[in-house]
Amino acid sequence: AMPFIDNHSIFIAATTTPAASAATTITSSAVDCAGYDGCLFIVPFGAITAGGVQSIKVQQCDTSGGSYADLTGTNVTVADTDDDKVFYVDVFQPREQFLKCIVSRATQVSTVGGIIALRYNASNRPATQGTNVSGEGHNWPAEGTA
Repeated sequence: AMPFIDNHSIFIAATTTPAASAATTITSSAVDCAGYDGCLFIVPFGAITAGGVQSIKVQQCDTSGGSYADLTGTNVTVADTDDDKVFYVDVFQPREQFLKCIVSRATQVSTVGGIIALRYNASNRPATQGTNVSGEGHNWPAEGTA
């Protein structure tokens, strides 16, 4: 057994100021899935104004800067009553190397706490974490002072 972090890579794919709300689209950076089985995108929502139309989808491309296309079935609708909930889209074995997560916020304002990308089942271990992620993993730690 190994710590979760040895087999998975976490990084912040898009940042927003947690208190900032808008009726705009948030597009993540390109996520390189080479050497991983898949990627789980995590999007925490805050306050959503009544009448807001929000959704999350994933796109793919064979190059990081190329033309991205929507992935069938990845659209997740976020209701205007879904304040303070976390939503996700999990893409297992994408057909192309690069993915992006798109958060659409239309008609009204909604608060989004950024986009977290979790690449999983690394072929090379330990997995490399994003430069914007910090923490530790421990195997069988003994009790005592943390």
